[in-house]
Amino acid sequence: MPLEQIYGQEQQQVQKLAMTQQMQQSIQILRYSIEDLHDFLAQQQLDNPFIKINDRMSYTGSSASSGDNADKKDDWISQTAEHKQQSLYDYLLSQVHLTMRKTVLRGWVVFLIDHLDTNGYLRIDLTEILQKTHVDQTTLLDALTLLQQLDPPGIGARNLKECLLLQIENSDNAPKYAYEIIDESFVQFADRKWSAVAQHFGISLEEVQNVFDYVRTLSPAPGAVFGQDDIGYVYPDLLVEIDRKNQSVKLDVTKQSRPLVVFKKDYFDEFSQMPDAEVKKYLREKKADYLNIVRNIERRGATIERVGQAIVNHQAGFFLKDEHPLNPLLLRDVAHELHLHESTVSRAVNGKYLKCDFGVFELRHFFTKRVNNSKEDEELTADAVQSQIKALVDAENKAKPLSDSRLVEHLAQNGVKISRRTVAKYRDMMGIVSSSKRKRFGEKR
Repeated sequence: MPLEQIYGQEQQQVQKLAMTQQMQQSIQILRYSIEDLHDFLAQQQLDNPFIKINDRMSYTGSSASSGDNADKKDDWISQTAEHKQQSLYDYLLSQVHLTMRKTVLRGWVVFLIDHLDTNGYLRIDLTEILQKTHVDQTTLLDALTLLQQLDPPGIGARNLKECLLLQIENSDNAPKYAYEIIDESFVQFADRKWSAVAQHFGISLEEVQNVFDYVRTLSPAPGAVFGQDDIGYVYPDLLVEIDRKNQSVKLDVTKQSRPLVVFKKDYFDEFSQMPDAEVKKYLREKKADYLNIVRNIERRGATIERVGQAIVNHQAGFFLKDEHPLNPLLLRDVAHELHLHESTVSRAVNGKYLKCDFGVFELRHFFTKRVNNSKEDEELTADAVQSQIKALVDAENKAKPLSDSRLVEHLAQNGVKISRRTVAKYRDMMGIVSSSKRKRFGEKR
């Protein structure tokens, strides 16, 4: 093949979006929740000596929080956040010091406490300890017994079965045969082979059901409560004032959603007098950073306010009616109405909250899909269908609970046409177990 056919020049025109640093920052700031936004601004304040953030975040999210009462509330919240929860180790150790004399046996109890995992289970092999130390087997078993007698019940268990047995032993209201069923037929009981369990103990299926209901009240991880994270506070971006008398809803943006970024002009002017070219370049960059941040914060607030107002307009009934109904609403509906990209609306609702007089709701909560409905002049949302499913389950015969297929049939009779798979998804979202797990013996309803 001739070389001129191999080598040549070709010119192409390609159109693509060049994402500038300012555009990236604008997108990122819109994505931030209020807490993330204030963390970002705190870092910017450290990076830019010419800006100051007037940051007064309040849990209530009220734009009118001021004065001594607001100061006291802020102080109370900060004190609460700084309070450290007692650890499982400290809680158990305090019981040991209060109930046991300082002996070798107490020392081994403390040793075992030190080897509990975060759920309160003992994860070391006692046989291995006996082999590696000179401790007497009786002493070690006595220490384990003392540990398992501490609060919370179930602590020091080596597996789930032992954990449940310890809690049953400590309970005054455990049903008859609860301990025996867990001790002797734990696997069959957990696998719901209740007919075999009932036959083994010579009891009714209803009695096995009662044991099951009781066991569900026990904790599979008694130490986990001591490892919970600190309570997180939600800072709403929007406030809704509801006037039920005039059937009106008013939307406001909180001050926390539009924090005030102040430019230190005097400090900046002082450095501007310096003749150094590098200093002047640095000053220009920092002032440009300040202007970008202010512009992007304002754009963020304006976008969230526009999206919030569109939500309020579409979902006015949610705020004005006692049953708080939701109309079908999609992200693309709001995007089309506001002439925004759907991804922009998505960023504006994720992690952003609205506060009204009956609760705080994430903006995404107000978006729900339409569901096929054969009834004219009526639109159903997924929430409305879920309510119907819940009502059907509540009213079902508990001895013969409705399967997903039967739920589909009942919904179809009400004019709602959805698949069995959708019913199963909605049921899981509401925390309703399958029909086989809802079945109860000895009940007609």
